[in-house]
Amino acid sequence: MKFLIELFTKLKKENIHTCIDTSGMVKLTDDIKKLLNLTDLVLLDIKHINNEKCKNLVGFSNKLELEFAHYLSDNNIPVWIRQVLVPGYTDDINDLKELKKFISTLSNIKKIEVLPYHKLGAYKWDNLKLKYELTDVREANDQDVIKAKEILDII
Repeated sequence: MKFLIELFTKLKKENIHTCIDTSGMVKLTDDIKKLLNLTDLVLLDIKHINNEKCKNLVGFSNKLELEFAHYLSDNNIPVWIRQVLVPGYTDDINDLKELKKFISTLSNIKKIEVLPYHKLGAYKWDNLKLKYELTDVREANDQDVIKAKEILDII
């Protein structure tokens, strides 16, 4: 964290745009707040809006990432929301409606992206001799993305 704060401080002095790509699953420590104060844009990947489904999907509650999103909004730090669309996991109509409702409570959203799930990185799990848990999940297609964008009202 100290390195990032030092780096972003130097970048800001040179008028270089700073950006963080994160799920926001971090405690809002003083150092995190200091880094965010030096950040021009946050790409925020909300893993799942439903807390129980989030726990099942990634093993953690979504509490920290939703608090993180509110902190960014309260401090007017620009955000792009990035929703990975995983068929059978993050494409439920009611969950997408809840995500839209949550996003509407934030005042700093500059863009919402729907990123279709793909299996391009699955080989990495094989190389590590680990089980890839989404082997049987199909890749999201254009129709899936269009449907999600319609629900999120970004078409």
